Amino acid sequence: MFTLLSMFYYICLRRRSRSGTRGEALTSRRAVESGQRAILPVSVEVEQYVKEVLDFSSHYGSENSMSYTMWNLAGVPNVYPSSGDFTQTAVFRAYGTWWEQCASAPPRLRRTPKNFYSQDYIELSFEEPVYPTAVEVLETYYPGAVVQILACSHNPFSQNPPTDVRWEVLWSGEPTKVLTPQARQFSPNIKHISFPTNLLRLEVNSSLLDYYTELDAVVLRGVKERPMLALYKMPVINIIDLSDGEEDLSDVGGPFRQYGNSKMGNGFFDKLPYELIQLILSHLTLPDLCRLAQSCKLLHQHCCDPLQYTQLSLQPYWARLNDTSLGHLQSRCTRLQRLNLSWTGNRGALTLNSFSSFMKVCGLSLVSLELSCCHFLTEACLEVIAQTCPGLQELNLASCDRLHPQAFTHISKLTRLRRLVLYRTKIEQTAILSILTFCIELKHLNLGSCVRIEDYDILASMLAARCRSLCSLDLWRCRNLTDRGLNELVSGCRMLEELDLGWCPTLQSSTGCFQHLARSLPRLRKLFLTANRSVCDSDIEEFATSCPLLQHLDILGTRLVGAASLKKLLQSCPRLLLLDVSFCSQIDTRVMQELSGLFPNVAIKRSFTH
Repeated sequence: MFTLLSMFYYICLRRRSRSGTRGEALTSRRAVESGQRAILPVSVEVEQYVKEVLDFSSHYGSENSMSYTMWNLAGVPNVYPSSGDFTQTAVFRAYGTWWEQCASAPPRLRRTPKNFYSQDYIELSFEEPVYPTAVEVLETYYPGAVVQILACSHNPFSQNPPTDVRWEVLWSGEPTKVLTPQARQFSPNIKHISFPTNLLRLEVNSSLLDYYTELDAVVLRGVKERPMLALYKMPVINIIDLSDGEEDLSDVGGPFRQYGNSKMGNGFFDKLPYELIQLILSHLTLPDLCRLAQSCKLLHQHCCDPLQYTQLSLQPYWARLNDTSLGHLQSRCTRLQRLNLSWTGNRGALTLNSFSSFMKVCGLSLVSLELSCCHFLTEACLEVIAQTCPGLQELNLASCDRLHPQAFTHISKLTRLRRLVLYRTKIEQTAILSILTFCIELKHLNLGSCVRIEDYDILASMLAARCRSLCSLDLWRCRNLTDRGLNELVSGCRMLEELDLGWCPTLQSSTGCFQHLARSLPRLRKLFLTANRSVCDSDIEEFATSCPLLQHLDILGTRLVGAASLKKLLQSCPRLLLLDVSFCSQIDTRVMQELSGLFPNVAIKRSFTH
C-alpha cells in the first residue's frame, strides 16, 4: 500500500508542477494567506481572422482550385450567416460512418483510447500572438463536427526553428449531431493557457453527420497581456488530473523505480497464469500501461512484454511524441505488426535518426504502417522503410504532400504491398508505374487528388495488366481518364468492389463507358460518379440490372436522371445504404419524399443552397 500511495503522490506532484512556475505559486499563496485579491491588468481584446491555412489532413476540393478547399478558411467570412452548400467554404473529404465500413478502410487498432474522436484536422495561423479568451468557428452547413481545439506555443512566422513546441487543449468534446443543418456560430468555453498563441488547430469528427460539414471562418479573440486570476486558489489534487490527455509520453521508457519495502508481497496476483495477466493488461491504454510498469517488478515485466505491443497507435499522442519517447518504446516493439504514426513528428518532433533507429529494430515483422500527414518524412525515411520492412502489406502516406516525387520510387521495393494510400501526394507517372510493375498483389489503391500523374489511361492499362486482384480504387479528381482507359481498367480488374471516379471531367456517358463498367463489375459495392453531369437514366438502369450488391452510389450533379430509374435502382439493389442525388435537377423535394417513404432504410442525400 505504501508503494502505491508513494507512486500516486509522486505522479500527482509531477503533473501539478506543470501548471505554473514556483514563483507564481508562492505569490498567489501569499495573496490567499493575506486575504488580498490580485489586481487584474487592463488589456484590450483583439479579434483576428485566419491569416493562413498551414496544414490539413483532407479536403473535398481540388489541389488546383479554391472550391470546397481548406484554404477558404483564410480571411473574413464568405458565406456566414447564410446556410447551405457553398463552394466558398472549407469541406473535409468524408462524413458519416459508411466510409469506415468499406473494405478499403483499415481496422481500428487495439489500445486506441475511447476518448480519441479526431478523424481530420486543420492548422490555422493568425497575425498576432494573444492569450485566447474565445474561439469562434462559423459553421454554415451540418455543424457539430468540431471535437477539439488546440493552441500552439510556436509562432509559425518566426524566423527561428521551433524548439520546445507545446500544444494545449483549449476545448474538447464528443462528436455531436445537431438537429438542423443550418448555420451557427460555435464558441465553446475555452481553457486559459500560460502562453500567447497565433497558431490554432481544429480537429473534427463527422461520423454522426448526415452530410459534409462546411466551415466558413474562424475567429480568435484574445489579449496581448497575460490575464491574472482575481483570486488564486491553491491546487487540489484530484484523480481526474491523471487523465491520459495530461500524461507526458516521455515517461514511457523511464527506468523501473522501486518504492517502499521491497519485501512486501503481491497478494495472490503473481499466482495468476502469465497469459491471464497479459490478457488483463491488454485492455489498458498506452499511457496506463507505461504508468503501471513503474509500480512493481512483476508488472514491469508484464508491461514491457513485446506481446503487448503487436499493435501500436501513437496518433492519439501526436502532440507529445518525440525522439525520446519513440526511443523508449523501441525495445518493447520487437514484435510489432501494426503501427500508426499518423499526424506525428511535425515541427521537428521526430528526426530521421530516431525514425530509422526505430524501424531497424521494429520493422522486421511489420505488416501495416500508417504515416498520413507525417511531414518529417523524407526520401531517406522511405528508403529505410523499404529496407527494414520486407513483409509490409499496408502503407498509408495520405497528405504527405511535402515528400519529393523521387521519394516514392522506393515503394516499388515493397513487393508484398496489398494496400497503398497516396492521397494528396506528389507522386508522378514514372514512380506509380514502377510500383505497379513490382507490387502485383495490390488490392486497395488510393490515388485521389494526385495531380502530378500525367496520363491516367496508361495507369489504367497497367492496373488491368498487373493488378487483377484489385478490390478498391480511388481516382478522385483525376484529370484525364477517358472512356478508353476506363473500359480497359474494368475489363482487367473484374474483382473491383469500390471505384471512386468523382470529379473526373473527361468521362462521358455517351461513349457507353458507364454501362460497360456495370456489366464488367458484378461485385461492385461502392461507386462514386460525383459531378459527372452526363450520367443518365440508362446508366442507372444498367446499375440496377448488373450490380445487385451495390451499397453506395454518388451521382451528385447529374441533370439526366429521373425518379423512375432511381426507383428501379432502389428496388433492384436491396443492400443500398447511401444514394447521393444532390443538385440533380430532376430530383425535387417531392420526389425525395416519395423515395424516402418507399425505401426508409436508404440514406438518400440531397444537398441545397440558399
